[in-house]
Amino acid sequence: MERKEIYLAGGCFWGTEKYLKSIPGVKNTEVGYANGMIQNPSYEDVCHKNTGHAETVRVEYDPKYIDLTHVINLFFQVIDPTSVNRQGNDVGSQYRTGIYYVDPKDEPIILAAVSELQKKYDRRIAVEILPLINYSPAEEYHQDYLTKNPNGYCHIERDAFDRARQSIVNPSDYSMPEEIELRKKLTQLQYRVTRENTTEEPYQNEYYDQFSPGIYVDIVTGEPLFSSADKFDSCGWPAFSKPIDPSVINTTLDKTWGMVREEVRSRIGDNHLGHVFPDGPEESGGLRYCINSASLRFIPKENMEAEGYGKYLPNIG
Repeated sequence: MERKEIYLAGGCFWGTEKYLKSIPGVKNTEVGYANGMIQNPSYEDVCHKNTGHAETVRVEYDPKYIDLTHVINLFFQVIDPTSVNRQGNDVGSQYRTGIYYVDPKDEPIILAAVSELQKKYDRRIAVEILPLINYSPAEEYHQDYLTKNPNGYCHIERDAFDRARQSIVNPSDYSMPEEIELRKKLTQLQYRVTRENTTEEPYQNEYYDQFSPGIYVDIVTGEPLFSSADKFDSCGWPAFSKPIDPSVINTTLDKTWGMVREEVRSRIGDNHLGHVFPDGPEESGGLRYCINSASLRFIPKENMEAEGYGKYLPNIG
């Protein structure tokens, strides 16, 4: 198995390590001290002797499963990228944010990710981007600290760890076609549903009564959306208890047709998919994602590997 490494500083390394270790495709993590003025500092040195080190997590990942851009973008979700020498309640230069690379080819990838992030902020992004100058592992009691001490201090919200574990779909793998291509690719019904927010007829659509194992992807972009493992018989449209990855869908308030509903749209294509309701199976979370067949393409389990969706096979059941 090929593995790559990147070093990420995001405040107190206890929580940052647990978060990064939760990401599918990350194979190993270690906390330590990076880019300081002396070799092999102690925790006391870093905290009280101005050694210039940053509390850092060494991340080892499988590039065939997850790419560097995705790792970095997930990292951005648990830091304040505009804060200088502070994350949460932790203050000091050792708590600065940084991305330290060992492969020079990673630098343009990191810079591009930061440039995209900057578009979301008025304040300047303060994430330090440098080659890894030096690094030494922290003391053993710091390693996997929150696993050993589940109630220990953490500056990251605890539900972030669950989000990380479910972050299996890399958005950079998918893109939205141009309008001309879109018109050629979609049927009239598919276009009306996904781009004009219409709803197909119940019980007269392709997937409402299909329960074969496989994956359901965005008909427009191919981004994975739902698994057959989460599909259940509910109404005249395909119904799912959850998306395959929470980040692949967005929701918005829909007040059309004299109703107040929560609309579901795909992440990459911003395509209309359907609506989500709070009347799903309680044992599966209580939600019902009622989705138009015309917004989906079903890929049978036996075809997933050939069509490039093999890494999602464990999610099919």
